[in-house]
Amino acid sequence: MKSTFNLKNPKNEKPTLIYLKAYFKNEGKRFVYSTGELIYPSEWDFKNRQPNNLTGRNAQANNHRTIKRQLDRYSNFFITIVNLYKNSNQEITIDKVREEFDKEFKRVSKDKNKFYEAYDEFTAYKNKNKEWSESTIKRYQNIKNILQEFEKEKNYKLTFNTIIDKFYTEFTDFCMNEKGHINNTFSRNVGLFKTFLFWALDNNYTYKTDFIKFKKKPRVITSQVALKKEDLEKLMQYEFNSKRLERVRDIFVFSCVTGMRFGELKLISENNIYNSSLLLKEEKGASKKTREIPLNQIALYILRKYDFKLPLNANQKHNDYIKEVFKEAGYTHNVEKTSTRGKEVIREVMPFYQRVSSHTARRTFITMMKRKGKSDKLIAEISGHNDMKTLNQYYQVTDEEVKEAVRDTFDINIPLKKVD
Repeated sequence: MKSTFNLKNPKNEKPTLIYLKAYFKNEGKRFVYSTGELIYPSEWDFKNRQPNNLTGRNAQANNHRTIKRQLDRYSNFFITIVNLYKNSNQEITIDKVREEFDKEFKRVSKDKNKFYEAYDEFTAYKNKNKEWSESTIKRYQNIKNILQEFEKEKNYKLTFNTIIDKFYTEFTDFCMNEKGHINNTFSRNVGLFKTFLFWALDNNYTYKTDFIKFKKKPRVITSQVALKKEDLEKLMQYEFNSKRLERVRDIFVFSCVTGMRFGELKLISENNIYNSSLLLKEEKGASKKTREIPLNQIALYILRKYDFKLPLNANQKHNDYIKEVFKEAGYTHNVEKTSTRGKEVIREVMPFYQRVSSHTARRTFITMMKRKGKSDKLIAEISGHNDMKTLNQYYQVTDEEVKEAVRDTFDINIPLKKVD
């Protein structure tokens, strides 16, 4: 038993539906099933019963290849069902085949308005399989919020069928111009969104592959601040009137001298400290080996001060409070922040304390270790980085280091002979 494809209205000037058809001799009837695909009759190869122009590189050819992939899914499934019934000696009828087709394709044909249900199923699947860290879960929730805001602001209904080049253009404009996202933020979000769409493709929620062409913006290493040893000494010697700021200062300095992520600090207890080292089995990347983080005198001093349980705030509050710490400690001089949005370089001048966050501590640890000539492999053993490229993004050479390097390298004695 064979199937074929026909157009619903082959003489139309407008796009018409493509039907899968097969004749059931035992019933004397024809099985007809809509694929949900539309095509102009002028673009249909009536002899081979498929879209024409499948070899070009233009938009029409790409669209036709997408339609052909979907038609192949229908014809291959029909063959599978026929063989299944034949091999099990069951009677095959039109009603049974239709029931099987509805089970297989109802999500694609009916789920055009269930985009977010698929998104929620995707996130639930990843959570149940323990594939994500807490920060990744928050990022995907944030992307969902951005997509819903995009729908509302741009009046663009999101379905799997509307995720095409037009969507990417409108979404880029929304993120970059209305949300003010820089290249790095936009690229990260597009990458995560494409991960969901690949999952949807694999799970038959969609068959459209336009999203594969969506390109990330080139990532740009933005200038960030890092502290020096003198800064840490200054902070520790400063006497704050507020106990709240003192606690925040202590936590920040502890992070600076251990290189720990803010989210890892809650894992510290006296039970996982041995021989002046913290043995840390991190939550991010369960397959990673246990890290041994050396605790120097200042780190141990801070831990003992709080009986080995750091008084943590939520990350956002910590980031707000640490700015207060640096402002009160006198870090009010202006610095320039540069970022990239599309091809535009954006320069902002702001007080130093505004640039500081919990992430500054981890960057300070890596920067200070690099300045002392410690190897990337050694630093990564402590910081938990697997990717050296990512690790090196934390370290940026300062103007002062450049000048010092040139002075040290070319420290040539000036001739005593007087120059005319």
